[in-house]
Amino acid sequence: MGRSEKRKRSKVGIGNKTRVAGWEMGPQEAVRQIRAAGKKVLTFFGYSGMGYEDEGRMLELAGKVLSRFSHATTMVNIGATEDGLGKIYRLAKDRGFETSGIVSTCSLDYPGQFSRHVDTIYLIQDQCWGGLVEGTGRLSPTSEAMVLATDYAVGIGGNEISRDELLAVRQLGRPVVFFPADMNHKKLKKRLGKHANPTPQDFQGAAYQAFLADRSQSAAAEAEN
Repeated sequence: MGRSEKRKRSKVGIGNKTRVAGWEMGPQEAVRQIRAAGKKVLTFFGYSGMGYEDEGRMLELAGKVLSRFSHATTMVNIGATEDGLGKIYRLAKDRGFETSGIVSTCSLDYPGQFSRHVDTIYLIQDQCWGGLVEGTGRLSPTSEAMVLATDYAVGIGGNEISRDELLAVRQLGRPVVFFPADMNHKKLKKRLGKHANPTPQDFQGAAYQAFLADRSQSAAAEAEN
């Protein structure tokens, strides 16, 4: 690792034990490298910066999902950061899973947020965090990489970006399971402002509304509680 690489890692807070596959990757190259590992990819979707109202339940659900997969043949993929859903990284590493993180280059503007438990990070050149590109109906490069790399998708709550990605994975015919989960109430109230009065529906996130009509998905997820 050269000096420039070390300086860049230090500046954005990526540990030396984490491999950076590329600092400005295209989605197709990221997917190609992930597939080269020869493992099925289990991707978790959900809240990151907003966090969870019941983090313990989120981790319990993730643990039940992980118990159904072999660490020898499965890679666990999330969004590279440590907040919210990123807490699953440590759980996965403790169980012997290889881990990866796909994230937008927008994350480089927020140093210190990357998880120490990600084996490889794929930084996708993108002007947004993910989701659909406004006015096009197309996925952003980051979400394109996340969707195409995924063999099994598990949503635990989530807002617009997670909703768009989960629906895109399902359109590809790949398995998707969704678990309802509230985002952190205090953080949402702070974001909305002191005069806001969120409803219970607001705490459930955009992904919940998208999957609410799919009774089979909701029933399957609730059966795991």
